[in-house]
Order: sequence, then C-alpha cells, then structure tokens
Amino acid sequence: MNGVLNFRKLKYSLPYLGLPVVGGAFIALRGGHMDGIVLLWGAMLLVFGYHTAVYDIKTQRIPNKTVLAMLAAWVITIIPLLFFKKPLAVELIIDSALGFTAGGGLFLLVYIISRKGLGGGDVKFIAAAGLYLGIHGVIPTIFCGTVLAALTGLTLMLLKKIGRKDTMPLSPFLYIGILVTVFLM
Repeated sequence: MNGVLNFRKLKYSLPYLGLPVVGGAFIALRGGHMDGIVLLWGAMLLVFGYHTAVYDIKTQRIPNKTVLAMLAAWVITIIPLLFFKKPLAVELIIDSALGFTAGGGLFLLVYIISRKGLGGGDVKFIAAAGLYLGIHGVIPTIFCGTVLAALTGLTLMLLKKIGRKDTMPLSPFLYIGILVTVFLM
C-alpha cells in the first residue's frame, strides 16, 4: 500500500482543500489592516469554523472537542498578551467576554424557548466564536447566518425539498456569517 493514493482518505479530506484558499484570501486582504492578535484570531476562527461547518454537514453534530480546542486556542493566544501588552489584553478580554456572553446567551435562550429546535452544539460553537469575534462581530455574524439559514430553509420548503419537521445544520450558515463579518470588519 506504500506509495499508493488512498482514495478513501482523499474523499474525506477534499472538503478541507478550500481552507488554504479562504485563509490565504483573509491574510492577503486583511493582513495589513489588523493588529497581530486580531489577525491570528481571525485566521484561527476561519479554520475552526470551516472544520465545524464541514463536520456538521456530514454528521449533523458539532463535536465538543472542536469547541474545547477553540477555547483552548483562545486562552493560549491571550496569555502572552497579558505579559507584553496588558492594556490591549484587558480590552480584548472584555470584548471577548461580551461576545461570548452575547452569542452564547442569545443562542441558549433560543435553545430553551425552541425546546431544542436549535442544537446544543450550535450554542457552544457561537459562544466560542464570540470570544474571537467580540461583541461587535458576534451580533452581525448571528444575524447574517440565521437570516441566510432561514431564507435557505424557506426556499427548500417551497421547493418541497424539505418539510417543516426536517432539520438543517446551522453552522455552515454561521460560518458564512463569520466570513462576511471577518472580511468586512
């Protein structure tokens, strides 16, 4: 088997080939206009979000390991700032905490009200994404992602492709919201 292309592995890795394109475009377009940590967080969020969207499409779930990795990566990147750029770190921590609370809190409220019509993984994912986006980024991301998901769902229902009780993964739409927010902010 050595030296032979494994098509099964290639089939599962093909969706991830878009990652270098998205990451490269982000750095090329936004690299000169952002503080280093914000640029790093944007790139990390694009990677985590892409993985989450692809995984959610395939399995209809968001793994806790991905959300924990998002949280750990955020903590690992903020710690050095506390030593070298404390005022910036404090400002970013406050903004991130507000983004985490706003995104996670809003989705948790919808999760409770809708009687689990929204997945728990989506709640955890948007809360973790809120750390990276901050309060000013998480709200437009949620708005863009949920409006796009609703329009897609309505269109698919009108075309009789899905019914009222069918489910759709939300994270791909949230990822589009992240892309719009990160590229336009």
